[in-house]
Amino acid sequence: MNDKVLMKGNDAIGEAAIRAGCGAYFGYPITPQNEITAYMAKNMLDQGRIFIQAESETAAINMVYGASAAGARAMTSSSSPGISLKQEGMSYAAGADIPLVLVNVVRGGPGLGSIAPSQADYFQSTRGGGHGDYYCLVLAPKSVQECADFTYLAFDLADKYRTPVIVQADGMIGQMMEGVILPPKKSPQDLPRRDWTVGNQAGREPRHITSIHLVPQELEDITRERYQRYEHIKAAETRYEYLGPGGGANLAGAAETEITLAAYGTSARVCLGAKQLAEKAGIKAGLFRPITLWPFPYKALGEIAAQGKPILTVEMSLGQLVEDVKLSLLEAPPSSPRPAIHLLGHSGGVIPTEEEVFETIKRILGK
Repeated sequence: MNDKVLMKGNDAIGEAAIRAGCGAYFGYPITPQNEITAYMAKNMLDQGRIFIQAESETAAINMVYGASAAGARAMTSSSSPGISLKQEGMSYAAGADIPLVLVNVVRGGPGLGSIAPSQADYFQSTRGGGHGDYYCLVLAPKSVQECADFTYLAFDLADKYRTPVIVQADGMIGQMMEGVILPPKKSPQDLPRRDWTVGNQAGREPRHITSIHLVPQELEDITRERYQRYEHIKAAETRYEYLGPGGGANLAGAAETEITLAAYGTSARVCLGAKQLAEKAGIKAGLFRPITLWPFPYKALGEIAAQGKPILTVEMSLGQLVEDVKLSLLEAPPSSPRPAIHLLGHSGGVIPTEEEVFETIKRILGK
């Protein structure tokens, strides 16, 4: 049995990437994710793997593209404004079906904003971020343990579906320290065979990997095939966590709730405390946490919405997650009652408190 060790979220991300078989990391410094770059600088080189601090965020993402196309499991990380600079490369990678892992430790924005924790990159990550028709699979950890687990998983998902995968942790998750059980270290024999790369791993002539297709119908056909893959991702990889009254995980428990909280990352941790305060006051509250921000678990939240009870979205942004919460109503039967959707949002790095969420619950319920 693996021992639990005390680690910072950013360090756990770096160690999990190494254990997942990351062969090349390319980064550029920005707060609050610098510990990832520092961790990879030491530990990748110690193991004879590739680490480069690029001259810019744009250079880093294109190096990841090239390393992955050549056969390596490759990764980069940054924070909000740095991620914006990587979006052109992310679009190119998606268009060329290049698997890669990108970690975003989110800070306040827009612009240079602040270095405090935020969740305001939700639209950027879940709606593609760059130009063109594409999505990225997005995993949102709420703990240091999930920082490790989701980073490890991200490499497998990227290879399985040949797509960029984003691990999106707000700055609080990246900076906090908790106990974590690290995943096992993969050997080269554990990694999937990449018979599509530009190199000669498969014993064939080198090939050209590109995202350019100048014939419109050809580009549409390739994009439609990619969207069929997205449907497979939606069916197989949608993840969420639900805690009903008393801690039950069955969605059927939503029938007993007076209100459901919807949140992810640090906001979900805050909501768990608010849920406990509500239950001490005799209020039955549920907590719905999307783990995959894309694909969003619309169907599961739609089942909860069908009960007609109010839903309070709590987020460290001024109304981004709430848009997907509203779209979940489309999954509820047309004859079901329509729940009121409420928003408690903060921006700029302000974190909601348990007491604030609890007071909002009481106000919504008139208690």
